[in-house]
Amino acid sequence: MVAAVKDTAKDIKQGQEGSEDPLPDWVEPLLQVDPTQIQGALDTLISHYDEDQRAFTVVERSSGWRLCARGEYAEWCRALYPGRKPQRLSQPALETLAIIAYRQPITRAGVEAVRGVSVDAMVQQLLDRGLIKIEGRADLPGRPLLYGTTDSFLDHFGVRTLDELPNAAELRRVKLPTADESAEAGSPGTESPQQLTLDSGSEASTGPQLES
Repeated sequence: MVAAVKDTAKDIKQGQEGSEDPLPDWVEPLLQVDPTQIQGALDTLISHYDEDQRAFTVVERSSGWRLCARGEYAEWCRALYPGRKPQRLSQPALETLAIIAYRQPITRAGVEAVRGVSVDAMVQQLLDRGLIKIEGRADLPGRPLLYGTTDSFLDHFGVRTLDELPNAAELRRVKLPTADESAEAGSPGTESPQQLTLDSGSEASTGPQLES
């Protein structure tokens, strides 16, 4: 069994080093081993990298396992690969994304009810970047589109599931303005740099931050 785990670890290591993408679940039948053996092989690799004090380790992402540089080497990575720095999200886009992440599936009008401004441009930007997707249509007049986050969103913020987002359970229980309430108050205005409705500064001690 130990020898089999070591052989599996070698196969996984070769697969990870040969690709920038996470090692997906469909690799299991290719290796012809059971999930327990794959987990044991991954644990072996992680222990090996820790003992050797390697600059990288194996981390689990929503779409699979990936070989990643350790956090303490982030500055070196940015210096070595300046052209690969991801484009940062604007504050309005980040706020729109946070509302969708915590309240998905949600309509555009639902997001606007919380933000108080039109989010057409922000939603399109997030769609273009692959951070959100269309989940279907709401059972409401006009059948508006519903939006939710993608696996790329989870990878971008370093979490495996939506439950790992900071204060996920608490924030989903908070009652927010609805589209009907927003309509009674008036139509959404235009985006204003001073109109920041979500404060991410209080999440530091609870988990990953919704920052780009």
